Amino acid sequence: MKMRRLLGASAALVLAIGSTFANAESKTVSIGYVDGWSDSVATTHVAAEVIKQKLGYDVKLQAVATGIMWQGVATGKLDAMLSAWLPVTHGEYWAKNKDQVVDYGPNFKDAKIGLIVPEYVKAKSLADLKTDDSFKGRIVGIDAGSGVMLKTEQAIKDYDLTGYQLKASSGAGMIAELTRAEKKNESIAVTGWVPHWMFAKWKLRFLEDPKGVYGAAETVDNIGSKELATKAPEVAKFLKNFQWASKDEIGEVMLAIQDGAKPEAAAKDWVAKHPERVADWTK
Repeated sequence: MKMRRLLGASAALVLAIGSTFANAESKTVSIGYVDGWSDSVATTHVAAEVIKQKLGYDVKLQAVATGIMWQGVATGKLDAMLSAWLPVTHGEYWAKNKDQVVDYGPNFKDAKIGLIVPEYVKAKSLADLKTDDSFKGRIVGIDAGSGVMLKTEQAIKDYDLTGYQLKASSGAGMIAELTRAEKKNESIAVTGWVPHWMFAKWKLRFLEDPKGVYGAAETVDNIGSKELATKAPEVAKFLKNFQWASKDEIGEVMLAIQDGAKPEAAAKDWVAKHPERVADWTK
């Protein structure tokens, strides 16, 4: 009888431990993001902070390449991602995986690419570059082969910008050139996109593109696995509500990270400073 009681107690203990582990596992969500994208880093870390603080889940963040991020959510190896540029930039990924994922809607509504200039320059549109000598026939780009670079090569042809050269660089190189031009109040045109922290640092604007070379504005969407709503219904509901109000709002977080703050610290600081926004997302 004593042995039976001991065995019974042992079995109960094993079940209790197993239940604890199961509960811990069920209260953990994994989110993929692209480390090289400042908006992906900022958005994902803020969302993770809210999910941890307000919804009581542990969050495992995984920095991955774009294709792996989509594949991870589609196969359920990742629970979510908050970096899906739709309908064009990630159109091929969406077409391939749309039946295996759930789109919970945009976290940013006016994402776009194009040529960006400081507000103080006279040129208003891409067509104006043709007769504006202040740019010295130069457009500063990022990595050769990127989407915005290919579109800019097309824009040079479509707007007949004879004499203009597109200088391939990197994201950091483009920012270095923009910084120098801003300090000297010189004209400069750079390839860029929004959301980006540079809009929080300087007064910038896109050159108008009447020919539509760069396409229409896109959205950056929150994408979940098929299992997410069952596994973590509170997180699924949050993803439906989570949306930045403006480029300045997300820009505040991106700029803090660019200026040296750890992404986790920048996210925690932003969440602490904006309780009303967090309340809107978690209501």
